Amino acid sequence: MSYSKEVLRRAKLRLEEDNRKKQAEYEDNLNRAYTLRPRLREIDRELRTTAAGIVSVCFSRGQDPSLAIEQIKKKNLQLQEERQWILDEAEIPEDSLDDSPLCALCGGSGYRNGAMCECLHELCRQEQRHVLAPLFPTGRERFDTFSLDVYPDRYYPSIGTTPRNLMQKNLSFCKKYAADFSASSPSLLFSGATGLGKTFLSACIARQVTEKGFGVVYASAGQLFSDFENVKFDRADASTVEDYEAADLLILDDLGTEMTSPFVLAALYRLVNDRMLGKKPTLISTNLRPENLEARYGGQIASRLVGAYSLLVFEGEDIRMQR
Repeated sequence: MSYSKEVLRRAKLRLEEDNRKKQAEYEDNLNRAYTLRPRLREIDRELRTTAAGIVSVCFSRGQDPSLAIEQIKKKNLQLQEERQWILDEAEIPEDSLDDSPLCALCGGSGYRNGAMCECLHELCRQEQRHVLAPLFPTGRERFDTFSLDVYPDRYYPSIGTTPRNLMQKNLSFCKKYAADFSASSPSLLFSGATGLGKTFLSACIARQVTEKGFGVVYASAGQLFSDFENVKFDRADASTVEDYEAADLLILDDLGTEMTSPFVLAALYRLVNDRMLGKKPTLISTNLRPENLEARYGGQIASRLVGAYSLLVFEGEDIRMQR
């Protein structure tokens, strides 16, 4: 799973900070306990000594260490019982003196067995939701809040059904797409006029795919092409566009609203083609009809978008105008 470099950087910083806070809290609690009951410091020192004693005995030669080990264990248990008695008497919560790592699975490093640990995955998911905030302006962008009532229930000859029926099919498709999303999922092309729910359903998919632990990157067409241009002219780091190319799911919004130029066409072709070759799903929304794509972007790009992407057509009346 491929999170953007920015998401991963922020998640790692949070993990480091959480580790520091836990260690600082443990040391503060321990110092307060030692101040309140100085005997605790002595017991902890003796416990460390008994542990070292067992190691020393085990490495000694020429004698049976079993008797010495039993004596050390007995002393260790007596110290632990006294320590527990002091904690209970002073009403010091035992878990406040817990120096175990932040995550028992990875020791707080964020990685185990060469793979990202779930603790770091969760921080990445949280940071990704933050980065994707422009997709969630109301916080209500979920499939169960998508209202079909705003779509006309009258027959449209151009689509051979009612917009409500059409959008019911689109909603069902998007729900299944998000639920079944994987690295081999198809790319999607949302086509329809402004205000028909393209960005809303994109956000619903992004939210669910993020929760599954996949890396999602969102950008408007204007932002994406501006980033490509800034990298080309050394005004930005190359990682800016690398994230677009490496994301598990790239969501490109409002294609067709940007100023078209030879550079934009080249950047779009590179992005679409590279992600197709890398078998990485892309979701593109556009106000353009499929038949208008070739006139604007040329045959090479249009054939890839129409031929290789699953097309969802949006019909109806501008939801924002209705509201």
